[in-house]
Amino acid sequence: MFKLSVKYFFRVIFAVLCAKSLALSALSPEIVKPEHHYEVSVRLDVPLVLGITLTSALGVYQYYSMERISPKDLKQSSKLLPWDRPFAGRYSEWATNVSRYSAAFGAAPLLLAGYSWYKGDADGHDFAAYSLMFAEALALQNALNQIVRSSQLWPRPFVYAKSGKGAEKAKDARGEAYGSFYSGHASAAWTVAVFTGSWFSEVYPESKYKPLVWASSFALATGVGVLRIVAGKHYPSDVVVGSIMGAGIGFGILKLHEVCKKKISIWAFPGNLGIVLHFDNFL
Repeated sequence: MFKLSVKYFFRVIFAVLCAKSLALSALSPEIVKPEHHYEVSVRLDVPLVLGITLTSALGVYQYYSMERISPKDLKQSSKLLPWDRPFAGRYSEWATNVSRYSAAFGAAPLLLAGYSWYKGDADGHDFAAYSLMFAEALALQNALNQIVRSSQLWPRPFVYAKSGKGAEKAKDARGEAYGSFYSGHASAAWTVAVFTGSWFSEVYPESKYKPLVWASSFALATGVGVLRIVAGKHYPSDVVVGSIMGAGIGFGILKLHEVCKKKISIWAFPGNLGIVLHFDNFL
């Protein structure tokens, strides 16, 4: 009887505290305003990282299991999508090298976040949270790209080259050369672009340089895609789909953390577990 009374006593106290907390939140929204620009949580990021890790493992396994297709089984260029056919057989050494070096731009979001931390516009918590989200997005887009490319929907453009360096490269092509769809470089570039623009907009919402940051990010990402086409590594369809995937994954990771931070709170108490939805944030 005594244990039962104590249990209900604590439940009543807890209910009163919850009601008081919600009432204060309604009267003074600034009290629950997040102190940081970005938040990560165990309930979201642990299962997310685990899922991405398993997806990446599957992607790596399938990617390195891709086999070289024999000439007789090679898909004819006439069966490519109409707008992709003109690019079959294309190869450019300089564009290949430049597009590879473009990976250095992947550090742009972290450099910008680090500079914001150095200037005091963001703190170490923001930088750590942002770094984790950035790593999640890059890992996820890479894993999905490898899984899709391993289906070997069609070969890279240079595989169709009949002469020159393109033909030489085609002779030594490995299995991955027969899975052109979709562009991993374009996917990664647009993930970086979205993160760079989003970070700057979050930390400097009133900055007059926001349009410049977004425009330059998109321009660089577009440039990477164009280089992959010129290089004979991908068709326009590969680049367009890769760009959409990268931008979508980058935006999705950020939005997922934003939704979980603003709309859902989990509370725990001995013998009780629940979820509080902040309905005002859904409006």
